[in-house]
Amino acid sequence: MSHSHAHDHSHAGHSHHQPEHTHGHVSAASAAALRTAFFINLAFTLVEVVGGWWTGSIAVLTDAMHDAGDCLVLGTAWWLQRVAMKGRDAHYSYGYGRYSMLGGWLTSAVLIGGAALMLTFSVPKLWAPELPHADGMIAIALFGLLMNSLAAWKLHGGKTLNERGAYLHLLEDVLGWAAVLVGGIVIRFTGWAIVDPLLSIGISAYILINAIGTLRKGTGILMQETPADVDLQSVRTRLMAIPHVTDLHDQHTWTLDGSFIVHTVHIVVEGVDHRQALAIKSRARDELKALGIHHATIELEWDDEQCDLQHH
Repeated sequence: MSHSHAHDHSHAGHSHHQPEHTHGHVSAASAAALRTAFFINLAFTLVEVVGGWWTGSIAVLTDAMHDAGDCLVLGTAWWLQRVAMKGRDAHYSYGYGRYSMLGGWLTSAVLIGGAALMLTFSVPKLWAPELPHADGMIAIALFGLLMNSLAAWKLHGGKTLNERGAYLHLLEDVLGWAAVLVGGIVIRFTGWAIVDPLLSIGISAYILINAIGTLRKGTGILMQETPADVDLQSVRTRLMAIPHVTDLHDQHTWTLDGSFIVHTVHIVVEGVDHRQALAIKSRARDELKALGIHHATIELEWDDEQCDLQHH
């Protein structure tokens, strides 16, 4: 970020106290897009479950389970987008952003259970594969590609973390249905029934890897882990380079929802008057903003002041 851009924010009065401003019409449009994508996905998941049972394809059923997980993601995201429009209140001084991460965390837990369940069905089928209805598989996969592409297109321009997350989930579904389509075509022309359980195992493994990753990230956020993209050594170096700063302590950095980063720090200064102190705070805020920190709380201490927190 250029210095001038960071500088623009620092003197905008109290602008740094506000998390990102969501304008009413943007939030309403986001909620509407998520709602549409949710209903497309929900209707389609029901079609898939029936289709999986009709074709006898465990790969179609596994992808139906994947889509059911995405219904949870989209439904949660839609609800949270509406909640987030409320902004901060007396109960949640930072607003409701973390709920979106919690939604993703809970959905991941559900998907891990679902993928494990599908593996218990698909692995034994490797030894006794049943030939699914290949034409039906191809038809459902084409329908799946169409519906998921439509839902993803609804969200492709999304600005919020919620929308981007939901969009990526739908893109994964597009890939899942492309795999089922290829599998259906292979079975149709070769009669290799084993392709069906192999596809199911592949999709389940993919779901597990992704869901475990999301779960780990979500747990880190809940436990207030320092965000991976914030280099605390750089933060220290930049703040210590400010004239009159002699020391820093009690630096804490965490993220609210995976994108909004919060930082608190005590900066020890010497030999400064009120005007210089304000300049130091303003410069510190610019430096932190340049390092990707959105919301900084800075406490200045004079070098002869005893801080009770220093040794905690």
